[in-house]
Amino acid sequence: MKEPNKNGGFWNNLRQGGMPSAIASMRGGETAHQTAQQMAYIRSLMREKRRPEVLRTPLSELETVIFDLETTGFSHQHGDEIMSFGAIKVVGEEIKEDECFYTLVNCQTAIPDDITRLTGITEEMTQSAPSLIDGLHNFMSFVGQNVLVAHASSHDKAFLNAALWKTSKVQLTHRVLDTMMLARWLEPQRINYTLDELLYVHEIPIHGRHNALEDAKMTAQLWVAYLREISERGQVDTLGDLYAYLSRT
Repeated sequence: MKEPNKNGGFWNNLRQGGMPSAIASMRGGETAHQTAQQMAYIRSLMREKRRPEVLRTPLSELETVIFDLETTGFSHQHGDEIMSFGAIKVVGEEIKEDECFYTLVNCQTAIPDDITRLTGITEEMTQSAPSLIDGLHNFMSFVGQNVLVAHASSHDKAFLNAALWKTSKVQLTHRVLDTMMLARWLEPQRINYTLDELLYVHEIPIHGRHNALEDAKMTAQLWVAYLREISERGQVDTLGDLYAYLSRT
């Protein structure tokens, strides 16, 4: 016979998404209060409406955060989790080398050997890392309301949405641009649009692959290379123009 579910009220509140302290209550004391504040911040950030005036921002002035995630696998639906966040800020074509973000995450799940070989991240490393809510809160604080950029962004966006929903019952409302989509528009003759291939083609040194911060830095260089090519073409000036062209690809 099963023991009665003493936490029924907790799980009901959590499923309804109306109680930020539901998850926080699992951590206790001061940490619970901190978690509730983190969740409230994330929810507040996602409630902020997209500013339409951003679409009129010239690409030469656009503030972006180029980011990458390392995960335990490729399917958040089947239990894979975020292991690390990496990001760097770029304003126009200027990469802000001193404005970077990196954290490991205590993913609380097994890390397959092939993922460890690929990323260098072991279970021992993640066990002492910040929790998902801590890492996610700090990452979103770094991002603020800036436009996000990633390569093959559907993977990263799916895991980010899963983490946001799991911790705070919200989904990402930020604009997200994809350097792979830019490559398909600007270089339609290519067959391979992997990050490695495009870095090689644009003579961007490849080092530290599958480290979230290093991948973000290399993607930032690729983003800047495409911004320069877009500027040379003279067809696109603002973020809104860019969206219009990408929608045709």
